[in-house]
Formats: sequence, C-alpha cells, structure tokens
Amino acid sequence: MLLFFIALYLLSNIAIGAWAARRVKNTQDFVLAGRSLPLVLAASATFATWFGSETIMGAPATFVEGGVLAIIEEPFGSALCLFLVGAFYARPLYRLGITTFSDYFGVRFGRSAELISAILIIPSYFSWIAAQFIAIGIVMNVVTGVPIFWCVAVSALIVTIYTLMGGMWSISVTDFFHNIIIIVALLILAVVLYRQVGGFEAIARQTRPGFFRFFPEVTLKGGVEYLAAWMTIGLGSIPQQDIFQRVMAAKNEQSTVRASYLASFLYLTVAMLPLFIGLAGKLLYPNLNMDNQMLIPNMVLKHSNLAMQILFFGALMSAILSVSSGAILAPATVFGENVYRFFRPHISDKTLLLVIRLAVVVITLICVWMSTTRDVSIFELVGESSAFSLVSLFVPLTAGLYWKRATNLGCLLSMLIGFGVWIVCLWAETEYPPMIWGLLASLAGMLAGSLYQKKG
Repeated sequence: MLLFFIALYLLSNIAIGAWAARRVKNTQDFVLAGRSLPLVLAASATFATWFGSETIMGAPATFVEGGVLAIIEEPFGSALCLFLVGAFYARPLYRLGITTFSDYFGVRFGRSAELISAILIIPSYFSWIAAQFIAIGIVMNVVTGVPIFWCVAVSALIVTIYTLMGGMWSISVTDFFHNIIIIVALLILAVVLYRQVGGFEAIARQTRPGFFRFFPEVTLKGGVEYLAAWMTIGLGSIPQQDIFQRVMAAKNEQSTVRASYLASFLYLTVAMLPLFIGLAGKLLYPNLNMDNQMLIPNMVLKHSNLAMQILFFGALMSAILSVSSGAILAPATVFGENVYRFFRPHISDKTLLLVIRLAVVVITLICVWMSTTRDVSIFELVGESSAFSLVSLFVPLTAGLYWKRATNLGCLLSMLIGFGVWIVCLWAETEYPPMIWGLLASLAGMLAGSLYQKKG
C-alpha cells in the first residue's frame, strides 16, 4: 500500500507537468515561466529551491551528531542567502530583463566573462543534483528493497520527464503542491514526537552540554570556520542559476523581492522541523542503529502507522523532486543561453529550446552516474556545490552591481584566480577552510585587475 501511494505521488508530478506544459510557447516560458508568477507561486518556488534531501535528511543527521554549530551552513546559511538575494540582488537583476546569471556577466563585463562564468556555473550543479539523487535512491531502497541504482534511475526519469515538458512552469506548480504536503507532514510528525519526548525541557536534559550553543569558542580557527559555514550557502548560492530563475520568474519587481523575503522566513521556520524530528527520534529510539541520514525515514517506517508513512514519504519525495527539477533546469539553461548560443548567436528560439531540453537529459545522466559512484554524504555534496560558486562568481557579481570601477580584467582574474586557489587549497588540505582562501583570492583578483585596467 505504501509503495502504491509513493508511485501515485511520483506519477502525479508527470500529470502536473503535462498540464503546466500547455503554457510553454517559447524559451522564456520554459526557463522563467514567462516572468508571470504571482507572489504565492514565486515564493513557493523560491522556498523549494533547497528544501530537499539536505534539509530533511542531511542537516538532521549532522545536527544529531554535532549540535547547532554543525548546521550553521544549512538551514541558517540558506535562509541568509534568500534574505540577501531579496535585499541586494533581486531588484537590480530583475530590471535588466536577463535570462541567466551569465547574461549579467556578458552585459556588465563582456562576452569573455559571459562564457567563463557559464563554464564555471554548469559543473557547480553536478554535486548538488547528485545529492538529491542519492537521497532518492536511499529512501526508495528502504521502502521498496529495490537496488539503489534502479531507484535513482526511475526517479531521475520522472524528474526529467516533467521538467522537459513544462520547464519552470511545471517546477513552480509542482513546488506549490509539494510545499503544502511537506509542511503538513512535518508539522504532524513534530507534534506527535513532541508529545512522546516530553517537551523541550526533556530534550535539553538528555543532550550534552553545549549542544544548542549558537556561537563558537573565541579562537581564530573557530571564528574562521564559523564564518565559512555562514558563507558556504549564505553567499555561495547567491550567484547560482536555480535561485535566479525562481526569483526572476515573478510577475514584477516588487513580487520578486517579497518572494525572496517570504521564502527566507519560511525556510528558517519550516527547516527547524526536520532538526527537531531528527533529535527527538534519536532520543526516543536510541537503538536504531543506522546511518543518521536515514534516521527520520527509518523512524517513520518502523514506528508510525500507514497514514503517517504515506504522508511523510510523499512529502520527502516531493521535496527532493522539487529541488532536483530546478537544479537540473538551471545548468541546462546556462548551457543553451550562454555556451551554445555563444558560438551560434543566430539560432532560432525553437532550436534554443531544443538544445536546453537535450541538455536537461545529458546533465541528468551525468548526475545519475555521479550519485552511484561517489561515496560522500548529502551534506558534503551540497557544501561542495556552493563553495564552487562562492570562490569564483560571488565577488564579480557583487562588484559588478555595486562597484563602478569593476572591469572586465578584474572580473576574469577574480573568477580564475579564486577558483584556482580554492582547488589548490583543497588538494593541499589547508588548516583553514579552502573556500576562505579562494574567496580572498577572488577579491584580490577583482581589485588588482580593475585598478590596473583603469590605470592603464
């Protein structure tokens, strides 16, 4: 019975995608839903940008092991990112009427910056998408007993189908329904566990001292690592195409800003539920010997009735599908708009739409392969993806918007030096987080290149 309802959830996504596909007439409809989403849909889609495997599975596992300080990156950093997008980036970018982040680099810094930014943006999504597929595979394997590879393959096929049909329209409409299911399921489960565990005072008595500490010890290394945790998604996800597409799909400038703020608030509040559920479950069922990433799913499967299982697993699959679809569409759009069109500038809109759809298929296949060959945690994969864009794209994006003296040379040096230093520091396993060195190098490249070019 549980398997039947999960299959029904998955198939409903295809049905909704087919319905939404009726609105897709051109590339703009496919990529940005024709810039016509009302505030409710825009906020819902923006909230769903990252509310997937890392929030419901990865973050609770990390929280149970390390306490509050271990999950600054997610969900606090994610909420910070959405707030900053609304405060400083949504309005000026919306006014440009562009389709991708790389379009912005082309407008502000020139064609070379557009191409290099696209080359950097596209692979930054592979780890993110792979994290979602890993989560799908693990959950479906637990529920059905089918090998993880086939669980990943079937789920990826469903995501690909409804994304291909309706693009951002399909994503936005399905996200709205997914979010309702997610919030209802998590609220019910949290209330049930709250009563069973005996309230927050009982939880506090059973956790180690310092578990809920929000600030680190006052040391240089501790402070740098704390700052890096805030920046990984908080700043690193600002220059990412999936958040850009969801925010820019709003019907007007005011809606795009409000959608970002509302999504930030929802993320900070709703994302607390999986953390509480994971901790309460660990305290109530300490004998559940398993990977902490599967703590909540296994707890629901073994210690709840069928109705709760249907609601929870439907919510979990819905959340992961929402994130996966947007994450696949984003690099596919950048490839079509800023790589293929860079070399074929006079292609028709029909051909461009076809190229983007083919890119959706290719990117999905790459990420399915990654998800079945890499042995890392969901939380680590998500952090890896955000660090990629933090060290290469955040500084030139921000400088381009708010520093008039930023130049093409500064932009190129910022991208390449920041990325290069980050890679070297990863290889060298530096004492301080590699992303800090990469970000500082990116800033230095922007300053040196811009000041030199202006002087010359």
